[in-house]
Order: sequence, then structure tokens, then C-alpha cells
Amino acid sequence: MPDIGDMAPDFTLPRDGGETITLSALRPGRVVVYFYPRDDTSGCTLEAKDFTALGADFAAIGVTVIGISKDSVTAHDKFVAKHDLGVILASDENGQTCEDYGVWKEKKMYGKTFMGIERTTFLIDADGKIAQVWRKVSAKGHAEAVLAAAT
Repeated sequence: MPDIGDMAPDFTLPRDGGETITLSALRPGRVVVYFYPRDDTSGCTLEAKDFTALGADFAAIGVTVIGISKDSVTAHDKFVAKHDLGVILASDENGQTCEDYGVWKEKKMYGKTFMGIERTTFLIDADGKIAQVWRKVSAKGHAEAVLAAAT
């Protein structure tokens, strides 16, 4: 799992709206990459709405925000439309980027064990290195904490 000071694993993924997004192409801008389990669930919706609400603040300091899940681009488009989201949502359907970032984990809920995305956020600096990592994120208040760290 990449950590602070490591180069962030590069990726090119399809995104909402039918385009693609490449991490390295965003340099020298800074980037927040947040991994979330699933579109249109309560915690994921809260997190996406909070990042959207702070979108102008992130843009003002030169930070691009990208949310990544294993949902399809079609699911992302519906999620964006339903909640009027303003963040980039990238689709990692094959899970390679989740693996590269070490967020595809064994999870337990209601006595069942399964594989899923552990809610994790990476702040990536202008050189493409990881400046900060938040693991096992609680959605409430998280976007504000990331913005504070980025300023």
C-alpha cells in the first residue's frame, strides 16, 4: 500500500460524462483521490456531496478532486445526475487501481466477511507524491479535513 512520500500510482480511468482521467496529466496540480465503496449509498453520497460543496474552495487552491469506485461509468452518471455532484467520478471496474492503492480489502459487516473498497483518501502533491493519507475514513466531516490539510 503506498504511503506518505511514495509516488502515487498512476492511472487512466473512464470517468463520468464519457471521458477518461489520467492522474499524471494533472501535474503540476495537486490532486485528492478518494476511494469509496459504492455509488448512491448513504456514506458515499454524503462524502460526494461534501466534496462537491467545497469544490470551489479546492479549485481556488489548485486541487482537483477525484472519487474512485468499482461502479460503472453509467452508474456514476446516474449518481452525478441524481445528486447534482460536481466532483470527477472515475470507474475502476476491473479493480486494478484499487489494488495499486491497497484499498481492496477484506471487510466484515453483520457477521459476514467480504471483499470491498476501504474508504481511503490520498492527497497527492504537485510532483505526484503522496502528501497525506486518510484510512478507514468516516464520511462525515471528511471533506473539510482534507481541505484543511490541502491549504
